[in-house]
Amino acid sequence: MSRTGSSAADLAAPRAGRSRAPAPGTATGRQAFATAGTDEKRERIMAVAARLFFEHGYASTTIALIARELGVTKPFVYYYFRDKLELFEAISWRPTVECLTAMDFDPADTRPAHLKLAEGLEKLIRATVAHHPAATLPYREPQVYGAGYRKAAKRLADGFYAKTASLLEQARPAGRADFADAKVTALAVAGIPGFLYAWYRPAGRFGQDEIVAQLTRIVVRAVGLRRLSRRPRTSSPAARSPGPEMR
Repeated sequence: MSRTGSSAADLAAPRAGRSRAPAPGTATGRQAFATAGTDEKRERIMAVAARLFFEHGYASTTIALIARELGVTKPFVYYYFRDKLELFEAISWRPTVECLTAMDFDPADTRPAHLKLAEGLEKLIRATVAHHPAATLPYREPQVYGAGYRKAAKRLADGFYAKTASLLEQARPAGRADFADAKVTALAVAGIPGFLYAWYRPAGRFGQDEIVAQLTRIVVRAVGLRRLSRRPRTSSPAARSPGPEMR
């Protein structure tokens, strides 16, 4: 079977002779050494492929289509990425990490839990919007990913759920949060990127900062965080607060 016609299972199989699978998001094409120039080319491939995967879906987006859109040959793409699945996973991994580490805070950070929770929610939303459409791909086609990728992503997700639930529980005794179940609420928060892909488009009437601010206010209220206030608006949209301020 040709490389572009291989199944997801075939594409997920490691090369013969490898002692272990590469880390998720690692490109293993024929390139021997990365340089600033090759990194730029890899990023260009990923940006174009992300848009095509979003517009056409994984099955209908072939390496030939990606190459044609880039104005290059298929071997050019294969130089940087072993196959279509590896490219798809590389596109998805960076936003997955940024989204699912949004609740990671330095152990020395002694701020109240509700402040860290509000900041983490904003970070999650900002990462999702900044990485559109790549951040939405795992929610659209979760069946595509290989076993190694799914395992690594689950490890990140489990950490996100646990940290979010812990912050919620810490905020509740102080009267800063009102919710029924911390785990259910944390699971709902993790679904935000999946909610966005159905309607968010970067070319819409709101800029990125305004979308992040609006969604953060909605989500902060939805998880039961209390005593919100907003910084004064300015006449310049660029100077507006990216989200709610909590005291």
